[in-house]
Amino acid sequence: MSCTVFLLFLLSSSFFVSTEAYDALDPNGNITIKWDIMSWTPDGYVAVVTLYNFQQYRHIDSPGWQLGWTWTKKEVIWSMMGGQATDQGDCSKFKGSIPHCCKKNPTIVDLLPGTPYNQQIANCCKGGVLTSWAQDPANAVGSFQISVGRSGTTNKTVRAPKNVTLKAPGPGYTCGRASIVKPTRFITSDKRRVTQALMTWNITCTYSQFLASKTPTCCVSLSSFYNDTIVPCPTCSCGCRSNTTGGCVKGNSPHIASVVPGSNRDIVTPVVQCTSHMCPIRVHWHVKLNYKEYWRVKVTITNFNYAMNYSNWNLVVQHPNFDNLTQIFSFNYKSLTPYGDINDTALLWGLKFYNDFLMQAGPLGNVQSELLFQKDLSTFSFEKGWAFPQRIYFNGDICVMPPPDAYPMLPNAGSRQYISLLTLFVTSLSTMAFLYVNA
Repeated sequence: MSCTVFLLFLLSSSFFVSTEAYDALDPNGNITIKWDIMSWTPDGYVAVVTLYNFQQYRHIDSPGWQLGWTWTKKEVIWSMMGGQATDQGDCSKFKGSIPHCCKKNPTIVDLLPGTPYNQQIANCCKGGVLTSWAQDPANAVGSFQISVGRSGTTNKTVRAPKNVTLKAPGPGYTCGRASIVKPTRFITSDKRRVTQALMTWNITCTYSQFLASKTPTCCVSLSSFYNDTIVPCPTCSCGCRSNTTGGCVKGNSPHIASVVPGSNRDIVTPVVQCTSHMCPIRVHWHVKLNYKEYWRVKVTITNFNYAMNYSNWNLVVQHPNFDNLTQIFSFNYKSLTPYGDINDTALLWGLKFYNDFLMQAGPLGNVQSELLFQKDLSTFSFEKGWAFPQRIYFNGDICVMPPPDAYPMLPNAGSRQYISLLTLFVTSLSTMAFLYVNA
């Protein structure tokens, strides 16, 4: 009985994705919101609110973040710079000057690039887009300035907002309560003077893939030069055709060209091409060549979503041979070391203006690269699936892997010493056909 339970556990762990907010490959990843009160006004204060994306590989893409909260008292927003409230609310009680927003629970968005300079502050006006910390820390920060009234005018009477929410642009983030921390210090542009906020609140928001999407968003397929078997994504990895919201679209349907992504600020519902896995994204790992001292892998990312262009996409791959990565072609690379000095996790992303934009499903809906690894003879092996990744993330979401017993197997002992050119040629053709024909 205990053996049966153990086998069921192993089987379930192969197909189900963790729903925890904690990410083992980015244990300290979060979005921290700092609320710095810079000055007091006759009926409130002026503050700078800054979002820091401390996540190593999860970014906020267009149409950008939305930050919301509930006021503790009867606060209003008199004015803003670098951001705006999406709804002014009922300000009919005010005579003369009209506040920017009178809602009890305002929602704030970033201003767009090209905003007039007199409405900007530092780190604003990116359309709500924040890059991941590992890719581009300079653009992983967003800010806006807010003038708050009817709030109290000292650090003993003012109250922090509550019920903070963050959409990026859809659900997935859970924010904690605001806590008073040591006031933020600022260095002037000439670096000769340090100032500090009068009061600072910190709010930490963490991500859960399960909250963001009830089903996985990507899957992994595998192939190798030494076996003509191509292991596809597990069937129904991201849902099945029969129960997928909105169904799916056939790749040769004449109306595909008329599919236009939604323009609202909520996350766009995928319009997925009909496949056996029904995932918007598939990552294919192909063990391509074996040299005396090196081995080569080809990675292909295919977009099956007709409603989404993925800009500034990234891929996280965990494999023990990344400590001996020799060369990578047409992708950027950065080593991640979530376990101290163990270098087995890589962050890959596209080159600017070349392949950092993953197009919608169709002939151009894929990007690819090759990785060259040096062999460490003490650990290197093609046996037992060692040549394949342990896990893969796309844009911060973990992808569904095939079950280990389905991985391409080595030929029997008698044929390991020699692999014909014909086998290599046939396997390469099969892999190319698999990547460009509907799964």
